[in-house]
Parts: sequence; structure tokens; C-alpha cells
Amino acid sequence: MTEVRHADGGVAMAVEDEQRLRKALVDKDWNEIKIADSWQIFKVMAEFVEGFEKMSKIGPCVSIFGSARTKPDNPYYQMAEEIAAKLVRHGYGVITGGGPGIMEAGNKGARSEGGKSVGLNIELPFEQSHNIYIDQDKCIDFDYFFVRKVMFVKYAQAFVGMPGGFGTLDELFEAMTLIQTKKISRFPIVLVGSAYWNGLFKWVNDVMLLEENNISAEDLNLVQIVDDASEAVKIIDDFYHKYLLSPNF
Repeated sequence: MTEVRHADGGVAMAVEDEQRLRKALVDKDWNEIKIADSWQIFKVMAEFVEGFEKMSKIGPCVSIFGSARTKPDNPYYQMAEEIAAKLVRHGYGVITGGGPGIMEAGNKGARSEGGKSVGLNIELPFEQSHNIYIDQDKCIDFDYFFVRKVMFVKYAQAFVGMPGGFGTLDELFEAMTLIQTKKISRFPIVLVGSAYWNGLFKWVNDVMLLEENNISAEDLNLVQIVDDASEAVKIIDDFYHKYLLSPNF
């Protein structure tokens, strides 16, 4: 991507971004809009159909979210790998975003124990490529984030959030919102790394809840923050034992 720097040190809009913006603002006649929208509908439908067809066969799984930028020598990478391996030993498959970093660690841990290893890959201009630990028949490519997020949520029995960036927060708060609004059942959401997550949820408590009253106090109970792989898996196991369910339902 090309950048142009001004004398004052500021960075001008990248050429590709400027071209994309200009294209979006060009006036189109109704026929052009209708044709483009119609084809987009078919693309969205095709992604849903492929996703539903492949994901409906995978059985109980846990979605693991986290950064694509986390390196294998990072403790969070190693913990994600350990959590995924433990989940498989406890009867679950693992769903990740299919890329490098934490996603790779999750798929690697699942593969190491012979469990189902699912990768929901998204086409991005950087960072994202398939990792080698995804089951060949369970690697699905998406163009649309919203379709991909449906698959993350619809076919997961729990969610594990490792440290990550905007995408991880997007997926985390999507799951929390759907549970809060009772659009999906109240599945466990476990966040790993108190040093990473406590600051965010202190703000949620102090500002979002206490200052602005934008959520309810019980909404804070939607997530649990841990620092140990065994504890993360135990929370998920305990949840299903409480309701007399097991991963092979």
C-alpha cells in the first residue's frame, strides 16, 4: 500500500483507500445499483449455504477468538494451544478464524489431539492466510464478516477470548450482545488473560454501567476472566454439567 508523507509528518490517505472512497461516492443510476445489489445477494446466499452445509456436520465445538499477530513464542499462543487440546480431550471440536497467531494455536492444539479443527477464513489485504492445522474439509473462505460471525456463533457451544485486536473485540461483543438480547442461549464466554482484559471491563463497569447506566449489572456476568487453561476449560465443563448436558449431545 502506498503512503504519502507531508512535511509536517502527517500521513496522507493511501492511494488505494482514496480510489476506493472516490469509487464509493460516484453517482450510479438505478439500474447499476440494482444489478450490483442483486449479485451481492447471491454471493451472500452462497456463503451462507456453504457455511451451513459444512458446519452442520461438525458437532459440539468451542469458538476461540484472538489476534492474528500473536507469535508462537508468546505465552498466550501457547495457552491457546493448550486450551484447544484440553477442549478436544473433553469432547469438543475447535472453531477459529483460520488464520495465523491465536487462530493457528487453536487449530494446532485441536489437531494435536485428533479433534475437529475448523477454520473460518476471511479474505483480507493483510494478516490473513490459512494455517496448516485446519481439517481440509472444514476450511471455509468468506468475503463477508457478518456471514462469518454467524458461523462462529451458530455452531459454538462456548466462546474463548484470547488477547486480540478490533476483530477479537467485534466477535466478543457480538456474542455478548446476542446473549444479552436473548437472541441465542446463554453459552459460556471465557476471557483468558486478566492483565489484558481487566482494564476494559473496569471501564465497562465504571463508565458504561455506573456512570451512564447503558447496561444492567447482571450483564457483567456474561463473561468470566481467567489466567489458566485448565480453569477456562473447567468453566465450560461445569456449565454443561450443571444442565446435565455433555459435549456429545
